Amino acid sequence: MDQSTTWVSCSFFLSSILVLVQFSRVSANAEGDALNALKSNLADPNNVLQSWDPTLVNPCTWFHVTCNNENSVTRVDLGNANLSGTLSPQLGLLPNLQYLELYSNNIAGRIPSELGSLTSLVSLDLYLNRLIGPIPDTLGNLQKLRFFDLSTNHLTGRIPVNGSFQLFTPISFANNNLEELPVSPPPPLPPSSQSSFRVANSATGAIAGGVAAGAALLFAGPAIALAWFRRRKPEDHFFDVPAEEDPEVHLGQLKRFSLRELQVASDDFSNKNILGKGGFGKVYKGRLADGSLVAVKRLKEERTQGGELQFQTEVEMISMAVHRNLLRLRGFCMTPTERLLVYPYMANGSVASCLRERPETQSPLDWPKRKRIALGSARGLAYLHDHCDPKIIHRDVKAANILLDEDFEAVVGDFGLAKLMDYKDTHVTTAVRGTIGHIAPEYLSTGKSSEKTDVFGYGVMLLELITGQRAFDLARLANDDDVMLLDWVRGLLKEKKLETLVDADLQGNYVDNEVEQLIQVALLCTQSSPLERPKMSEVVRMLEGDGLAERWEEWQKEEMFRQEFNHMRHPNTDWIINDSTSNIRADELSGPR
Repeated sequence: MDQSTTWVSCSFFLSSILVLVQFSRVSANAEGDALNALKSNLADPNNVLQSWDPTLVNPCTWFHVTCNNENSVTRVDLGNANLSGTLSPQLGLLPNLQYLELYSNNIAGRIPSELGSLTSLVSLDLYLNRLIGPIPDTLGNLQKLRFFDLSTNHLTGRIPVNGSFQLFTPISFANNNLEELPVSPPPPLPPSSQSSFRVANSATGAIAGGVAAGAALLFAGPAIALAWFRRRKPEDHFFDVPAEEDPEVHLGQLKRFSLRELQVASDDFSNKNILGKGGFGKVYKGRLADGSLVAVKRLKEERTQGGELQFQTEVEMISMAVHRNLLRLRGFCMTPTERLLVYPYMANGSVASCLRERPETQSPLDWPKRKRIALGSARGLAYLHDHCDPKIIHRDVKAANILLDEDFEAVVGDFGLAKLMDYKDTHVTTAVRGTIGHIAPEYLSTGKSSEKTDVFGYGVMLLELITGQRAFDLARLANDDDVMLLDWVRGLLKEKKLETLVDADLQGNYVDNEVEQLIQVALLCTQSSPLERPKMSEVVRMLEGDGLAERWEEWQKEEMFRQEFNHMRHPNTDWIINDSTSNIRADELSGPR
């Protein structure tokens, strides 16, 4: 092959590569362009969209945006953000979008017909805006939709009856200027939609199969009455369901309890039934009418208009996280003045209470139980990070939030509550929640949480499990202001002084090698750089005996290199900790408990 032929071939190859690179960049930027078009159409007085930088290749690092593993946008959460302006038709260019949450804003103009292209959409919430014009027929194409609310806008015209519109009750369209829905009931729900928090639809589903039209109208009556109630009194977006009138009201797999039921169960929220209290409110022990024991979390929060819908949506998301090492949400109660969550009662309390608040008659947690707790809680967190869509970041992993069932199996509690309590906050991702001693340094300094902030909290929880001490109190054990707590732990591990670290309640009944391994996992999880911390799925594998030795050896080499490098750059520097949080009470930053 002569030189000219070779040159032509190389030029063609390089041109092809350049075209592919440009095409890839355009594809990667397409979703960012769509969201920037939305930003351009909106007025944002609170700078909620400040992180939406058009120069970035993709929007997955922006606040209020969630992506999947392929860096494709799956959720846009801008509810209650004081936004105004109009919706961009380019929103229809987000092929994998599942949740579009724009409730409780001042967005005006028409609903773009292009939203009908979002065939992956599961939730479309435009409640309480200033939208005008007709409802596009194209929204009937959204076959996966199971949460849909256009209520309290200024929409006009007829309510479409095609496609997915048939799955929703008049409630979804209430408080507009729309023509009334026909009185005939919608067709039954498909099986995949029966858990969509639509009580009226559950009734119509039971009608299918040849029930007479008169009976169908009878079943449809409650939905029509409910729609009339909401039109008459829009400020009460939801109302309490009296237990004696309908004791088995279920929304999906959850039961919606009446306030009266939970008052009776907890002896009117008596102080003698308090199981615990913290940043989210108080938890009460209760006994339901069927005799079952429950834990009722009575949330403390300020009420905001429109918050009910978001509360209900987030409760549904929490309830979908089902794993043996996650605390199952049994039901909830929502009235104009109360928000309560109902969980199964955990007979053995929390890891924190077993470590530090147990009565003298109760035996301390033995070493085999502590190992099981470490593994079980890791599995629960790994499920939240890797198997929930959207992923759930706990934001306050600690011994007080790891509960123990009757078999001392670890159950992670309070997950999802940080997001649930932030629905009224327009700066959700910058609200630092957590407990001093457990908060990852990058979260405390930037307010941005991730899976790796949970990994850090888990590592500190392991140290609690090993030592029996609160994280905040561990620093006092070091008794040396010139040494970081984690460096102190590492030093004791290196010198094989395990007896200084291990909980005295164990009375020496532990396996040295297993304690060393658990400390190694804790130190790997609490590295200062989030990028160097393992994922929770990797932690699970290490606790199961796969890869810990290799990971630990690699980290040791890197640490040795770092120390030598820092010493060469700063040979005369005294490394003294200036702990700006030393005078802060341990619970001042506490959120979920």
